[in-house]
Amino acid sequence: MSERNSSIEASEETDENDLILEVTAGVGGQEAMLFTSEIFDMYQQYAAFKRWHFETLEYFPSEIGGLRHASASIGGSEAYKHMKFEGGVHRVQRVPKTEKQGRIHTSTMTVAILPQPTEINLVINPKDLRIDTKRASGAGGQHVNTTDSAVRIVHLPTGVVSECQQERSQLKNREMAMKKLRAKLYSLRVEEETSKRYNARKIQIGTKGRSEKIRTYNFPQNRVTDHRINKSLHDLETFMQGEYLLDELVQSLKDYANYESLVEIISNKV
Repeated sequence: MSERNSSIEASEETDENDLILEVTAGVGGQEAMLFTSEIFDMYQQYAAFKRWHFETLEYFPSEIGGLRHASASIGGSEAYKHMKFEGGVHRVQRVPKTEKQGRIHTSTMTVAILPQPTEINLVINPKDLRIDTKRASGAGGQHVNTTDSAVRIVHLPTGVVSECQQERSQLKNREMAMKKLRAKLYSLRVEEETSKRYNARKIQIGTKGRSEKIRTYNFPQNRVTDHRINKSLHDLETFMQGEYLLDELVQSLKDYANYESLVEIISNKV
C-alpha cells in the first residue's frame, strides 16, 4: 500500500469515530471563562440536536460561573466527521458583564477535538503506563473529597499525560483518564499519518490548529464568522443554541474540505 493511500484511509477511518472534546479558556480572564462555558454548552446542545451521546469527563468552573477547562466524550453517527473542524482558537468580541464603561473586549478560548480509537486500531502496552493516585484538589467542584480518588496516567514512551478527578470513585476516574489518554495517543498517530497529505491545505483534517483563530463571535454586530471559508452568519443568539445554524456552518466546512481534497487529487494526476 502506498504512503498516500495509507494517509487517505487513516483520515476516513476517524470519520466514523467518537471523540473527546476539550475546551480551555484563553486570553481575557473571567470573560474568556464565561465564553468558554457558553461554547461548551453550545456543543452539548449540538450533541443533543444530532442525537449523540454526551458525557462530561472534567469540569473546572470559575468563581463567577465561567469555565476554566472542561472535557467531554461525544459519541454517535459520524460524530468526529462533523466536529473535526471545530478545533482551534475561537474569539469573542462583546461588552463583558464585568465591564462598567461599556467597552468592547476581545477574548479567546481553544477547542480540541480528539478522535476516540476503537479497541481494534490502538493497542497500549500496560508496561508503558505509570498510574498515580492523589487527593482531588482545586476547583473540582462538588466531587472533591479527602480520599485518593484523583488519577494521573503517564504514557512513558511519548510523555502524554491524562488526569481525572471528576468522580468520587478512583475506578471511574481511572476509566475516564484512560479514555482521554487513548484519544490523545490516537490523535497523535492520526496527525502523523495525515499531516503529509493535508499540510498545505487551508483546513487541516486531523489537526487542532490551535495557533490561529478559526472563528470570531461578534456580539455587537450579531455576527459569527468562520475565517477559513470567509463565511458569516447573522443570528448569533440562534447560532449559540447549537442547532441548525451551527450545523449549516459545519456542513459548509465539510463541503469546502471535500472540494479542496478533490482539487488536490486532480492536481496530483496532472
